[in-house]
Amino acid sequence: MFPDHMWFAGVWFFSIFFLVMLILLGFFLLRGGRFGSSTGESETPLDILKRRYVHGEISKEEFDRMKQDIS
Repeated sequence: MFPDHMWFAGVWFFSIFFLVMLILLGFFLLRGGRFGSSTGESETPLDILKRRYVHGEISKEEFDRMKQDIS
């Protein structure tokens, strides 16, 4: 069906595929097994609200109103 030398191309393909998978696995393990946030912890809505207030994105009134809404 295939010429005798075609098996060599398949060997190269699977070797490269295996090497790429090993590199990706190593990267995943070095990051601590997580692809989400860089801190590894999820921010709560209140944390996000506090950060927005500290950075000046919302006013004190907006902060207080939104804090009441999420409580």
